[in-house]
This record gives sequence, structure tokens and C-alpha cells, in this order.
Amino acid sequence: MNAAADALRIALVGNPNSGKTALFNRLTGSQQKVANYAGVTVERKEGRFLAPSGRVMRLLDLPGAYSLDAASPDEAITRDICEGRHPDEPAPDLIVCVADATNLRLHLRFVLEVKRLGRPMVLALNMMDAARKRGIRIDVAALSQALGVPVIETVAVQRGGAAALIDHLDRNLASAASAPALPDSGDAAVESDLHAQVRAALAAAVTMPSATSSIDDALDRVVLHPVGGLAILVAVMFLIFQAVFSWAAPLQDAVGAGVGAAGEWVGGLLESMPLLHSLATDGVFAGLGTVLEFLPQILILFLFILMLEESGYLPRAAFLLDRLMFKAGLTGRSFIPLLSSFACAIPGIMATRSIQDPRDRLTTILVAPLMTCSARLPVYTLLIGAFIPRQTVLGVFNLQGAVLFTLYFAGIASALAVAWVIKRMRRDRSEHALLMELPSYRLPNPRDVAIGLWERAKIFLRRVTGIILALTVLLWFLSSFPAPPEGATLPPIDYSLAGRIGRWMEHVFAPIGFNWQICIALIPGLAAREVAVSSLATVYAMSAVGEDAIAAELGTAIAAQWSLATALSLLAWYVFAPQCMSTLAVIRRETNSWRNVGIAAGYLFALAYLASFATYQIARALA
Repeated sequence: MNAAADALRIALVGNPNSGKTALFNRLTGSQQKVANYAGVTVERKEGRFLAPSGRVMRLLDLPGAYSLDAASPDEAITRDICEGRHPDEPAPDLIVCVADATNLRLHLRFVLEVKRLGRPMVLALNMMDAARKRGIRIDVAALSQALGVPVIETVAVQRGGAAALIDHLDRNLASAASAPALPDSGDAAVESDLHAQVRAALAAAVTMPSATSSIDDALDRVVLHPVGGLAILVAVMFLIFQAVFSWAAPLQDAVGAGVGAAGEWVGGLLESMPLLHSLATDGVFAGLGTVLEFLPQILILFLFILMLEESGYLPRAAFLLDRLMFKAGLTGRSFIPLLSSFACAIPGIMATRSIQDPRDRLTTILVAPLMTCSARLPVYTLLIGAFIPRQTVLGVFNLQGAVLFTLYFAGIASALAVAWVIKRMRRDRSEHALLMELPSYRLPNPRDVAIGLWERAKIFLRRVTGIILALTVLLWFLSSFPAPPEGATLPPIDYSLAGRIGRWMEHVFAPIGFNWQICIALIPGLAAREVAVSSLATVYAMSAVGEDAIAAELGTAIAAQWSLATALSLLAWYVFAPQCMSTLAVIRRETNSWRNVGIAAGYLFALAYLASFATYQIARALA
């Protein structure tokens, strides 16, 4: 029998912050894969685990939802799969609804909505350890009777914390009975009845000493303070960018040494084949190797983001910044999409679907590319490492980390300034109340953080071996052909197609200090910003002649050939430049308007050119 076909299909659903993904990680471990649903960018996570009986369980981690009355594409995906109406997913054999045991007043309403579908289901009562610490007593049997579904206690962050759930699924899934389908949620009377059922279930089964945790209340008095809270947020962000440079340096050196040794070994094997030797050493290893060195810094950045997300701090940061963002023409709802844009503007733009006001959503979409995405990080760290000395400031702070923090802050400040201009142009004076759940504080689970980092590393490596490799090889080809004429005295790249294109572009970018090598790197950088680093490495490797042909570190090469004004100008360029075609394509898809694409590309290019021009000219004048 086909094991895949015989696998039991289980859909894992729940409110955001219920611990659903932690439970998914506990059950599936590393046996999971992440993709997108066809036609949308909503994430699809699937995994498998083997029950004690030998039965294969196929687990689908559905997007978090507050209601099946979908208000976002994420919730629509969850609703359609649970109802068995999704074209690419069969109906689940069982629904496991995950609820936070410390916040049942909010989560039980969604549990009752899922029950109304009439499908076999189980309630996983998660975070029971936290509930006991707060003195919350839950009569599981009484709660099961009140809800009419099996209730199983889980602690997803502990080893063995899902054993009872696995045992229940293994023993009872085959004989699970469907609950009767209930009326649709659109009826106001049904909505009122749901709230009444939640109150009745809580009265029958739950005893709470207080509505909120005393520890949470004490921390919130500090973290959400209008002055002290902002100071803490700035300090946290500053610490992150200090760590990106300070912690990553040894790992970068190790990766660089490994890539260099591999390049020398492969180059030795291909010594008798000049063309392949050039492709391997000047193209693949010079280009991809340079990008790979920045993987440790990207993972350190994501480590902090994942820890902040796991701890429950991010929603509080959104709440804290709501007033400031509203004055700039945004709302606190824009914080999570903009924070997501630090990883990549594409999911950040997709996350704006949770913003109900169409004007606020469009404003957030237009400023999301100004957030400093991880693809910019290789460019920033290359230039900072080459031109900013590695020294401490005030005896504590790393100067390179301080410059990186300044670049990130410049992106944030620019986004707020652009949003303020858009608000003034549309003369919007409306106010939008921010309502959001503040989850309990919790220590990040090392297992979940490790899995999250592994997923990000795989995504980065797929980009390196996919689009970056393809563009690096293409650039090597353009930099190698046609061959130089007999008697040529300049490096071969000067006579190539890439050299000719770069020399033509240099006339346009000379006022901002860009040489023809930088101009060449800007072209493949349109596909992905980090490709600019591999492109520069390839161009400079192929520009070397004679004794200089010995492979040198890219940072050393540009430090010797560029002025500080040029480096600062390029940094300013990357704060604003719309050098990602995928981002512009997503803006087109999300707004269904080429006009908005033109506005975004136009204003970003104009800001980039003006900022680089001012930076270059001022730096030259002060030199």
C-alpha cells in the first residue's frame, strides 16, 4: 500500500500566538517542508510523523486565524481547507484546534467556529504549564463536555509535551465521529450564541485567579511606557546590529577560508582548461563565495527577530509605535508588515492584507521597500567592512555596527517621512483604532528558533544556488566575450559586452561617483540585491591582470580602488534604490495597478539618485 496515500491528513489550526507552530515543530521536527499555495504567497507548511502504531500522520500547519469568517487571504486559506473546498488540498481527516490555556476567553470562540464545520476534531489545550504557574485551574473533562469535543493537554515546548495528543490520535482517529454542522457564522444571533457558549464553558470548567498575569503586567508597565518603552526598543535594535558585526566575524572568516580553499582546489583541477578555469574561479567561487560569507550575519539578524517574535515582544512594539506611526500617516497595524520587510519586502507587502483601510494599506505597500531587507545586508557589510575601521566607540560600541544601525534607521526614518508626505497629499485626517492581542511573555524555545533559522538558511542557500548562480554565470559570460583584439593592453573585460555596457552607464552615474564596475553590478542586482556583491566580485576578478590576477578579497580590492565618497554614495543608493524586480511585481499583483508600480519605482529611484548625489558631493567637499 502507498504510505503517502494511506497517511492520515490532520489540519492544525488556531489563533495566532496559540503555540500552534511550536506544536507542529514538536510533532514533525525536521521532517517538514515549506512552500506557497498556488497563485498566492500564503505560506504552506507540511510535515509527517510516525505514530506508535506505525500509522503515518500527515500534518498541515494552517495559517493562524481569528475567525473562519475570513478577513484576510491567510484566514481564507484556513477556512477553505477546513471546509474541504480548497482545490489543491483534500479535506482533512481530522482537525486539531490549538488553544492557549492562559487565554481561553479569546481562543474558545474560534474553537466553537471550527466545531460548527461538523468535522472530526480535537482541542489541544496548549501552554498548560504556563496556566498552572498562573494558578489557572482547568477541569479538562468538564471543558470537553461543555464544548462537545475531546480535549487533550499539551506543552509544545517540552520534550514529551505532545505525547498525550499523539496517543489520542493513534487510538481514536479511526473511530472519530463528526459533530453536527451548526449554522453559518454570518448570523448575528449565532455570533451572540457563540459568546454565550464561551462564557458557559469558562464558568463550568475554568477558574482564574486574575484576568492577566502579574508578571506580564509588571513587564508591560516598563516595556509599554511611552518614553522608557521607546528607549528599550531603540536599545534592542542597536544591540542587534552590534551583534551582526561582532558575532559574525569569526564565522565569516571560517566560511571565507573554506570557500577560498575549495576554489583553489577546483582551480587546480581545471588548470589545463582556461575557459572552465575562469568560469570556476572568476565566476562561481569569486561570485557565490563572496555572497556565502554573509550567511552568518543574515542568520544572526534572523536569530534576534525570531527570539523577539517568540517572546511576545513584537505585538507590544507595534502597540508602542502606533501613535508615532499614525502621525506619520501609518498605524500600528503597519508595524508587523514593515518589520517583515526587514527580511524581505515581498512577504512584508503581502502581510499588508491584514490592514483593512485601503489607503493605509497602499501607503504601507509603497514604503515597505524602504525597509532594509536582508538582501541589502551583504552590500552594507561589504562596504562597511572595507571602509569603516573596526574599532570601538566610547570604549563599548563597535563602530561598524553603529554605522549599520544608522543605515537601518535611515530606512525607517525615510519610510516615515514618505508616509507623512503621502498623508499630506491625500489630506487624510481619519483615525483608526488599533485593536490587537498582546500574548503572554515567554522564553523563546530553542528548538523552534533552531528550526526557524534552518528554514531561513535553506531559503538563502536556494537563492545562492539558483538565481544568484545563474546571474553570476551570465555576467561571467558577458564579461568574457567577445575576446580582446590582438595587441590589447587593457584587461579583457574592458573589451567585453559587460565592459561596454558599464562604460555607457558610467556617463549617467558619474555625478554620484559610480565607476563602470559598479554600473555593471547594478544590472543583475535588479533581480536580487545581493547579486550585486557576487557581480562586483566577478567583475573585479576579471579586471585583474598580471600579478594582480591572484584572487584577492573583494573588500581589499575596492578599498584600494574606490574613494570613501564613492563607498558612502553606494551605501546611500542602497538605502532607497528599487533594485528588486520581484518587489515591483508583487506591488503590481497586490494593488492591481501599473500606476502604483510606476510611482514606487519612480520615487525610489529619484530618492536614491538624489541621496547618492548629495552624499558623494558632500563627502568629496569634506575630504
